[in-house]
Amino acid sequence: MSEAAPGTLTDDPVQVEVLRTETPFTGRVWNIRRDAFAYNGDTIVREYVDHTGAVAVLAMDDQERVLLIKQYRHPVRARDWEIPAGLLDVAGEDALAAAQRELAEEADLTASRWDVLSDFYTSPGGSDEAIRVYLARDLAPAAEVFARGEEEADIEVRWASLDEVVDAVLARRVQNPSLAIGALAAHAARARGWATLAPGDAPWPQRPRPLGETPGRGA
Repeated sequence: MSEAAPGTLTDDPVQVEVLRTETPFTGRVWNIRRDAFAYNGDTIVREYVDHTGAVAVLAMDDQERVLLIKQYRHPVRARDWEIPAGLLDVAGEDALAAAQRELAEEADLTASRWDVLSDFYTSPGGSDEAIRVYLARDLAPAAEVFARGEEEADIEVRWASLDEVVDAVLARRVQNPSLAIGALAAHAARARGWATLAPGDAPWPQRPRPLGETPGRGA
């Protein structure tokens, strides 16, 4: 990420002194971390989800239709419309490679053109999860069809125009954040001739550290 010009609207990374850190809960997918850190002369204690981070893929065909998948999400008790996505839970795996893997595993597709649409934090007050949303184009069927189990066993697939997806987001009929942010970012990027896209291998400084690694930055 290039250095922003003075006065540019941008987030500022902050390094704080972490005085103590512990993990009171260790889960299968993510942990809960408790940090005591120095800030503005005070010692503050905060608990948050220690997350691996994730990638999501807005796959668009030559007709500007977006691939959507619907699957069950237990915390919200809903089968929601989403775009292919997955955790960065493979040690040493590049984020772009993870996105390519998820597109193949969840949608049986490959893409020869990859760009970055958006980076975002899902809940910066309670989690360090960061998600990168890719735009995948020039699609083709994957050589292998993957077997799916658990919540993915009954995935429903639908192709919808980008405008239809944006309408659903604005009407609040779909709630998934990666879908909403990805669709709105794609709609805005298309209106600007796709000039806002970044290369698929663009640096991602906000990517979370590996799960369980001692914090070296602000929470």
